[in-house]
Amino acid sequence: MARSKQRLGEILIEMGAISADQLKTALGMQKGAGKRIGEVLIDAGMVKEEPVAKALAKQFGLEYVDIADPSIESRIDPALLKPDKPELGPELMRKHLILPIGRERGRLQLIVHDPKDLELLDMLRFRLNAEIDPRIGSRGKIKGYLDTKLGADKQSLTSDRPDSLLSASIDRSIDKSVDKSIDSSIDQAAESAPIIKLVNRMIAEAVEMRASDIHIEPMADRVRLRYRIDGVCIERDNLPKRMQNAVLARCKLMAGVNISDRRLPQDGRIKMPVGDSVVDFRVSSCPAYHGESIVLRILRPDSVRIGLENLGFEQDNLAIFNKIIRRPNGIFLVTGPTGSGKTTTLYSALDILNRPDRKIITAEDPIEYAFTGINQCQVRESIGLTFASVLRAMLRQAPNIILVGEIRDKEVAEVAIQAALTGHLVFSTLHTNDAPSAITRLIDMGVKPFLVASSIQAVMAQRLIRVLCKHCREPDPNPDPKYLRLTGISREDRKNHTIYKAVGCDKCANTGYRGRKAIFELMIMNSELRDLAFKTEPVEKLRRAAIQSGMRTLLEDGKLKILAGTTTPAEIARIAQVEGVVLDDEAMELTDGYTSPPTDAPE
Repeated sequence: MARSKQRLGEILIEMGAISADQLKTALGMQKGAGKRIGEVLIDAGMVKEEPVAKALAKQFGLEYVDIADPSIESRIDPALLKPDKPELGPELMRKHLILPIGRERGRLQLIVHDPKDLELLDMLRFRLNAEIDPRIGSRGKIKGYLDTKLGADKQSLTSDRPDSLLSASIDRSIDKSVDKSIDSSIDQAAESAPIIKLVNRMIAEAVEMRASDIHIEPMADRVRLRYRIDGVCIERDNLPKRMQNAVLARCKLMAGVNISDRRLPQDGRIKMPVGDSVVDFRVSSCPAYHGESIVLRILRPDSVRIGLENLGFEQDNLAIFNKIIRRPNGIFLVTGPTGSGKTTTLYSALDILNRPDRKIITAEDPIEYAFTGINQCQVRESIGLTFASVLRAMLRQAPNIILVGEIRDKEVAEVAIQAALTGHLVFSTLHTNDAPSAITRLIDMGVKPFLVASSIQAVMAQRLIRVLCKHCREPDPNPDPKYLRLTGISREDRKNHTIYKAVGCDKCANTGYRGRKAIFELMIMNSELRDLAFKTEPVEKLRRAAIQSGMRTLLEDGKLKILAGTTTPAEIARIAQVEGVVLDDEAMELTDGYTSPPTDAPE
């Protein structure tokens, strides 16, 4: 399979599918995105899938197969699509979007959409014990054909058949089972069609509204339903109290947990089709005074593949980050509170580093997103499978890169540091407010200072800020002086940049914000910081030294987002930690003897 020297973009220009300007724009978008140029062009809406597939066929010297052509169907061997083929069944074809069209001289002719996926072709050669003769087809057409011939791999979201919905919803990979001793009254209520439709509509609406969590909270006289959108809870509805047991039981039944046990916290998982994709939900139930509170965390694998540049990195921090994650050893820590995007950042880094020549192992609790090519291990404290024990086992697996979900105690920290000192690159998270505090936190855990000083390469703190809706944002002629003072925006800054305010429209559910990005505080360890860590100096000295060596604080990074028109001063002041500031529901009040200027005073 000889590869043409011509690039994919050049072929698409020759075909007239895109212009040179569009290619230049796509190449700029591709930087830091971790995607191939064809994927970037399709995602940006510059070209359809079919021209890209034809260009790939020309680039690799392969035959392009138009699956929609009636003559192609006669070439497809129906026997190869039978579900009784264990080595090449419907599940494998759907998972990798491949389509066998026959055998010739012992070689299996296979339609694929990505000829660069050599790992897949090698796996198929081994699994099928046959040489593969690849053809190129459009991803969408392969999927459409498989759905037609094998039956759609999803069922209607509002199906009235509870048994089929349940079988499609429960994630069998989770070590849970539905308890058979169910209270009959709850069972009948939960299995009634109106409750099923209500829960399904709730889930579909939350996904469509880009919610990250669904909160079902029993109150004294009602059941409150809230969605967390862009990090802020929005009350969606209040359900009648009489529906409480049925709604909670339905959610727990779908999650595969014991619905008759209401005394203990439980965790489960749901997989179900919503629109054109199958969405994964992590379900948590917790006993409360008025009944069990249930939270459904919506997991979106695409969110960790958006590319580093789209996370919110400024160009200088992005360049430093790319250098750090490619170092051969040491520890890289990402810090911040729960829900600050730490996992997304680390997964985005692993997605770039995930190559056939690297062995990557993770220890997570729980595993939120499944990655092809990465060995992911689920921590189970109940059976003794702790972070520390998994980490020790990892070191015997000869990995290049290790991800530890969270450093929670001295034992895990010491094993991670030993791994870093013996030639492994270790990624992990820590719950601290800023980057310098991570050093003192590890020492407070009991880790020896010289180990902390020698093993840590960098620490990055981050927060998620809401991004202004591009459809309704407006210049703010009179921004609040208090917020300007707190975010460090001077009169000169306002002369050279436009400050925007949130307005609200149908596109952003009248919030004025749509989507989120991160602000970062990236501290690179140097000789001065290592010396301070070795001497166990207080965090204030570490912070001053880090800033003098070039670290941009969370507040300063947020200021750049304000001046770029990405967000508002109020949002940065709400999220970034500012010493001496107290936030209430109405305004921001300053303490420590500072008096805010009057509204008519210059900034």
